Amino acid sequence: MMQAATNLDRPEIVRETVAMEALGALEQPLTPWVKAWNNGALRKGLLLLGLALAWQLYAQALGNPLLVPTFTATLAAFWQAVAAGPLLARALFSIKVLLMGYAAGIAIAVLLTALAVSTRVGTDLLETLTAMFNPLPAIALLPLALLWFGLGNPSIVFVLVHSVLWAVALNTHSGFTSVSRTLRMVGQNCGLSGPRYVVLILVPAAFPSILTGLKIGWAFAWRTLIAAELVFGVSSGSGGLGWFIYENKNQLEIPSVFAGLFSVILIGLVVENLVFRNIESRTVRRWGMQS
Repeated sequence: MMQAATNLDRPEIVRETVAMEALGALEQPLTPWVKAWNNGALRKGLLLLGLALAWQLYAQALGNPLLVPTFTATLAAFWQAVAAGPLLARALFSIKVLLMGYAAGIAIAVLLTALAVSTRVGTDLLETLTAMFNPLPAIALLPLALLWFGLGNPSIVFVLVHSVLWAVALNTHSGFTSVSRTLRMVGQNCGLSGPRYVVLILVPAAFPSILTGLKIGWAFAWRTLIAAELVFGVSSGSGGLGWFIYENKNQLEIPSVFAGLFSVILIGLVVENLVFRNIESRTVRRWGMQS
């Protein structure tokens, strides 16, 4: 061992020992500005403040509250509608109907995806149905929903299921098919089959695609619900946020109309940043699937 080490000596190379003090600071504390800029919530908050300021300045420059009210007027109408108006009740009504349609759409998507994973016929069925109905706007089914289910929540739930079903099923099936063959063989070698194989192997590996499908389905369902409530609210005299917007538009209460739209945006931000972001941080980010 000593002879081998001696043969590796290179006398032509001069090695000088450098003191640690000469290297300088290897670690420097981050400045408060850098720490604040690394906070994603703060950056998004600043962007929202910038958009609100641009809205306020544009509305003041336009000077026509019937077209675009100021941001402060919209906030005042929003607060009044929440404190003394029907906005909160309408929002809860919309969320209740949305959850019904969203849950039903996910349940049907799970059944179709399970059939597609199990058999080739199921795969052909899912691909065919997705190609047929996914490009079809859910709002186009409103006349049929009126004929089949009449006025009320069943018709709205029907169009919501159509909005959610194909996005969730397509992304889930795509995620399952992208699972590596090695991981599949590992699960089979461990004796997993049937539902346990799907739950323990396929679902965790395909969860980023599944979560993407859930996000897309939520967005489709949310905007479909507002559009459907505009129609069903006119027909039945009841509804959620869509009917609130339509009712105030007829009364030329434009700040209240913008307050209703502001509520739609606010609920979307809350769901995206509190619900889906927490699910993502507790699953795919913790598992190392996303940075």
